[in-house]
Amino acid sequence: MRILLLVTLIAAALAACQRDAAPAAGSDVGVAQTATSVPATSFAASDWPLPTPDGAAQSDLIVAPDGRLLLSWIEPSGDDHALKFASFDSAWSAPAGIGSGSDWFVNWADTPHLAATADGALWAHWLQKSAAATYAYDVALVRSADAGATWSQPVLVNDDGTPTEHGFVALWPAARDGVGVAWLDGRQMADEDAGTAHGGHAPAAGAGQPAAMMTLRSARFNARLQRGGETVLDSSTCDCCQTDAALTSGGPLLVYRDRTSAEIRDIYAIRGDGAKWTTPARIHADDWTMPACPVNGPSVAARGNEVIVGWYTGAGAMPTLKLARSSDAGDSFAAPLVIDQGEVVQGRIDVALDADHAWALWVREDAAGQSLQLARFTPDLARELQRIEVAKLHGRGRATGFPQLALRNGDAYLVWTDVQGGKPSLRGMRVVAQ
Repeated sequence: MRILLLVTLIAAALAACQRDAAPAAGSDVGVAQTATSVPATSFAASDWPLPTPDGAAQSDLIVAPDGRLLLSWIEPSGDDHALKFASFDSAWSAPAGIGSGSDWFVNWADTPHLAATADGALWAHWLQKSAAATYAYDVALVRSADAGATWSQPVLVNDDGTPTEHGFVALWPAARDGVGVAWLDGRQMADEDAGTAHGGHAPAAGAGQPAAMMTLRSARFNARLQRGGETVLDSSTCDCCQTDAALTSGGPLLVYRDRTSAEIRDIYAIRGDGAKWTTPARIHADDWTMPACPVNGPSVAARGNEVIVGWYTGAGAMPTLKLARSSDAGDSFAAPLVIDQGEVVQGRIDVALDADHAWALWVREDAAGQSLQLARFTPDLARELQRIEVAKLHGRGRATGFPQLALRNGDAYLVWTDVQGGKPSLRGMRVVAQ
């Protein structure tokens, strides 16, 4: 059964994404532990109607500095695609457009994100085709100074001009009026066939060494959308796993899936202070050897020095979901908790953290279909307080995308994609820990 499961994992990852890379520095602490449930008060869950039309998907959900929830999504618009958003306080605002185009790259896993800065500005990005090849696309960034009523002309986050893959973006406030951006950058793969090489389908060249490497880069953009501080954070990463970032008391902490020359694809963290970045460090030594990208990136949340990271691994031929905690802004992590395990575990985790609880939201799929799971823990992850099945989905496989989780006034707000009759739609839920 374990051999069969390993074959299944490899086949699924190869079908999703692949590529090649080289080692990065790192450290790891401890042996994974299994989370233990204890009796707790109940959840009170209720539908949270969204202002999105049928056909909407690729959602993002964040909390603005003023406490509003901001939801973005992509919807079809004739022959084009449109990126829209709405804000929620006591009720939803009317949906407003951010941008649209007929040359966008729209993908179930590589989705647009929002950011909000202390000056009241909103920021968003989308993916824009740069050539005819399937995976030739750039990252376009826009800013609104008037709460989303109007938006700037887009600027390219990557300015290398190569018809290669650029995406899997993380955004964070980098100043009162600026943002930091991190992205996976395929410019070193320019000599490969961008129509077929996505995710490393191309075999490694010579002695098991990669022919080219996906890199992780970052840059800052000010209120005039001027680029600064561009740097390579890691010269070899997994090709198509999501990145994520959270603001700690020590600066933005970025998490991502690394890739070594031995095809180990574990989760790494790196933190910036505005002037420099730390050396990339492995959060835990899963030692997952996988010759393909699993398209299953990590999620991070922070509050001061406190950090939690959630991720999926298939190490030991066993799909597993883990949570790890840091109390020093990501300099080190305690041994992780195993929060779910088995063939049904799909991962696609999102996490959130406040003074009272740590939360995790993820996807399972068994013979009966997909389901969303939600668990909450004490902030130090010492105790699991409760978990519930949030919803049973009609959709299967990739089409349901990545669920979103955000906390507001102690309540958890969830958004996910379901698919019926081949058509996606977004659903929402509010969960109160009573």
